[in-house]
Amino acid sequence: MKINFDNLFWSKFPWMIFKRGLGIVLGAVIVALSINSLIIPNQIADGGVTGIAIILHYLFNWPISIMVLLLNIPLFMMGWKMVGRSFLMYSIFGVGALSLALDLTGNIPSLTNDSLLASIFGGVISGIGMGVIFRSRGSLGGTDILAVFFSRTTPFSVGQILLAIDAVIFFLTAILLRPEMAMYAVIYMFIATKVIDLVQEGMSHFKSVMVITTQPQEIAEDIMAKLDRGVTFFKATGAFSREDKQVVYCVISRTQLSQIKEIIHTRDDEAFLAISEVPEVVGEGFSSWKGH
Repeated sequence: MKINFDNLFWSKFPWMIFKRGLGIVLGAVIVALSINSLIIPNQIADGGVTGIAIILHYLFNWPISIMVLLLNIPLFMMGWKMVGRSFLMYSIFGVGALSLALDLTGNIPSLTNDSLLASIFGGVISGIGMGVIFRSRGSLGGTDILAVFFSRTTPFSVGQILLAIDAVIFFLTAILLRPEMAMYAVIYMFIATKVIDLVQEGMSHFKSVMVITTQPQEIAEDIMAKLDRGVTFFKATGAFSREDKQVVYCVISRTQLSQIKEIIHTRDDEAFLAISEVPEVVGEGFSSWKGH
């Protein structure tokens, strides 16, 4: 008996599907508000398919909402067999939601006539919207699919191709319209990218701590007793000394950093300590898997 896992997925998780759909709609509305209240009134370009639609709007006054849909149709047809069916369906839904939101918010007044302010705050608002969409496992389709296609037929990665596509769009903006529009677009895209990462990963409140020490058990017991954090041991071998060593690993909050340093220094003042930022932690003692 053959099990259709796609059908099983869609029937077993209706609440998860609803939450993802709601997140995609919310994100699309936020992006549309940014485009119609900041980007379009100040004639700033964008990247991807939306950027091409905006250029066509500037040149021929064609409605952006319709162009976003039309430009994505051949890309979705191309990506039907190249990307996961679930991802593609969410992408189609995301593009439809963005197109509708762009149409419904088309008459919203401009928030500012300062192009620099518009590019900065447009990047922040669009980044929040796109971050919400990506957190909901959605996409605005378009050049993502094109990048996957070319990555399979060229030696370049998806990220490199996406960067090249945006560079071409900005170059065309500078040639066909004004160089300033492309310059502000770079600022807009840079800020939006940073905000997307922030929305998806959150502000780092945690640190990962790795300790190579001769007192692993004592340090681990102090961490568990005084900081109430779990500890993991790793086996390691020194490349120079060839000695077997024990690595102590744990994740702590920022406020516990000075305490763990004190514990390690007290137990072994010759220990090797490495501390790293952790954008997000999911599991016991931290955030739950709900919503991920």
